[in-house]
Amino acid sequence: MWRRAMVAAVLALIVGIWHRSDPELPERAVRYLSASLRSLQGGAGTAAAEQTIAAAWEALITSPAKQWSRVAVGVNACVDVVVSGVGLLQALAVDPGAGQDHDVLRSKEDLKETFIHYMEQGAAAERFYSDKETFQRIARAAVEYPGAQLYVGGNAALIGQKLATHPHLTVLLCGPMGPKLHELLDEQIVVPPESLQETDEFHLILEYKAGERWGSSVAPQASRFIFSHDRANGEMSALEVFVASLEDFQPDLVVLSGLHMMEGQGRQLWEQRLREAVVAMSDIPNEVPIHLELASMTDKDYMNSIMQEVLPIVNSIGLNEQELLFLSQAGSGPHSQLAAWDGVPDVGRVSDILLWVLTQRGRADAGSEADLTRVHFHTLAYHILATVDGFWANQVAAVSAGARVAGSQACGTQAIDASRVVLKAPLEFYTSHAEPRERVTLSPAEPVAVWRRENVSFHLTPVLVCKHPLRTVGLGDAISAEGLLYSEMIEQ
Repeated sequence: MWRRAMVAAVLALIVGIWHRSDPELPERAVRYLSASLRSLQGGAGTAAAEQTIAAAWEALITSPAKQWSRVAVGVNACVDVVVSGVGLLQALAVDPGAGQDHDVLRSKEDLKETFIHYMEQGAAAERFYSDKETFQRIARAAVEYPGAQLYVGGNAALIGQKLATHPHLTVLLCGPMGPKLHELLDEQIVVPPESLQETDEFHLILEYKAGERWGSSVAPQASRFIFSHDRANGEMSALEVFVASLEDFQPDLVVLSGLHMMEGQGRQLWEQRLREAVVAMSDIPNEVPIHLELASMTDKDYMNSIMQEVLPIVNSIGLNEQELLFLSQAGSGPHSQLAAWDGVPDVGRVSDILLWVLTQRGRADAGSEADLTRVHFHTLAYHILATVDGFWANQVAAVSAGARVAGSQACGTQAIDASRVVLKAPLEFYTSHAEPRERVTLSPAEPVAVWRRENVSFHLTPVLVCKHPLRTVGLGDAISAEGLLYSEMIEQ
């Protein structure tokens, strides 16, 4: 014990001397040394930090003064078939090999290569499988695979299902609704009869664990790869039914997802449907806020069209680190030269891109007529809520609630279990990657850091990452749902 304490003391002294002599010491080195110091301080100290954060969240998470009562959610919905990715591919007689990304999957070989590509990164991704007959054979094998589990799937359905767990909410869910999906849904969810169909849309979720191996490939962290042959969701066929249902339902919040599903249908279709989506969304009354949930995409032209045509007419968006960087790459924004994040995304770079999104496509520019005023960013280690001042309230509670559900849902527990989670967030960071910037130190007892840039406020909180996650699918949707639940939009 005394040896560990001595090493920790020496390491702390080195960090102090280096930073005093060179304040511009690379942030990555500082983060590495700080993480090493925390780990050397012992298991009890670390567990205490997780417990302190969890307890602090409970005090911070308070209901907004004005809560949503009726939320309409659409339009992508399906049945998720969750299986071991490596196990299913082995059952399909596919051999391991080299990874390579494919925008659209046309064969089992494409599937294998794309799965390996993202497994080696430990990153989530979603692709369209173009061959209907081959996909159906793979889907049958997945449903029959030992241990396969069937769940509610699709961002909209998952958000609706999460919101429906709160008894004060009435939730309308619209999407391609087959019999199995309807059976799996919470009984409290209202489903428009026009969205019912005779067959289900299946999405295959290939999960892998941290450290799992296949051939020479090793997963650095737990995640999943999703693919489907889903024309109904791919064409957003339920969009018009969804918007038509709003007049009778009278929601005070609309949550929209599924735009990413159109990417695999080809440029001609997505250009036409995107225009029709914008027209349909324009029919939603101005006083009803719209939240758009983004998902994995690969076509820069398509993402750029969404950024130009859709983002300015929604009030809020939710996205992860891959989607945020791709948004910047598509629009030639800050740090768009990065091919991918190196480990935990740098807070300063993330902050730069969030400010750019709200300035270029949102209301951060005082002269803008855009509606976008809120971005909920989530990555494995931390979350950030960025909001234009004067439009949203209760954001400390909202970002804390999103982080809390990430840790509890991944572990399959009702509340955070400090023994089953670990703190991976940087406790010191800069608010920008460029000057001028502010250095922020995060305390476990006060786990929400707040800073302002121009007229945008940023709220950051760490995530208590589940050491052995039971299920990774739908975490982003649960995070966005909880964040919205505790958010309050200020009447203008």
